[in-house]
Amino acid sequence: MRTSARDRLLTAAAECFYDHGVNGTGIDTITAAAGVAKMSLYNNFASKDDLVLAYLQARHEEWLTLYRRRLAAAGDARERVGAVVDAYVDHAEMAYRHGFRGCGLLNAAAELPAGSPGRLLVRRHKEEVEALLATHLAELDGLPAARVPDLAEQLSFLLEGAMARAGLEGDSRRLHRVRELALQLVDTAMETAP
Repeated sequence: MRTSARDRLLTAAAECFYDHGVNGTGIDTITAAAGVAKMSLYNNFASKDDLVLAYLQARHEEWLTLYRRRLAAAGDARERVGAVVDAYVDHAEMAYRHGFRGCGLLNAAAELPAGSPGRLLVRRHKEEVEALLATHLAELDGLPAARVPDLAEQLSFLLEGAMARAGLEGDSRRLHRVRELALQLVDTAMETAP
């Protein structure tokens, strides 16, 4: 089945942006990798910035798909918290041509100007991850509602730190470890709840 030029461009952009960075990847590289004419890019995207935004949205959707798959297998609220972390593990363990380099969203955001639509999209993604953690923490029996926002923020920061280290080290070990640490924090919060 033949894929559309838009899909081929997005696939090529995702690989090139992740491997070489947004600023390190030119339009010619993307169109060559996609096997399309340069005009095809501009027929599908208004600019490189538009393509970057589409790439970031696709990364966000890709993560959500991994999360939903893990969520479907989670049996209780504690496992649903773990599902958020597991989606990061799954992302890290995808087959990357040049190896795992960390969060593709954060890598791209680091290259974009403050206030740009791409950075705002990445920020919304990270806020959504924290909100998902808060939702699952709120579902835990016995955890006071007042503890949920702080614990969700703590888990979010822990997860982002582990993702940064995993990216630097090029593998998912830190993410497997952060899952253990996150659930230990949840368990401790439950044990010390009034």
